[in-house]
Amino acid sequence: METLRRAAEMLAAVNKYFTGVLGADAYERYLEHHRATRCEAPALSVKEFWRDKNQRQDTNPEGRCC
Repeated sequence: METLRRAAEMLAAVNKYFTGVLGADAYERYLEHHRATRCEAPALSVKEFWRDKNQRQDTNPEGRCC
């Protein structure tokens, strides 16, 4: 059982790492920041968030590999 638990923990850590590297956790991090700063404006929806993020990246493409 201990081996299975460790394997599951390792897989979860690897998943979290790749999710962060790929930016797939950007919306969750945005929501955490929104709550932590107690922003008075309502949080963006998932669709609004990704639309805004992509628009900002297209407008200012620094830090992108391609």
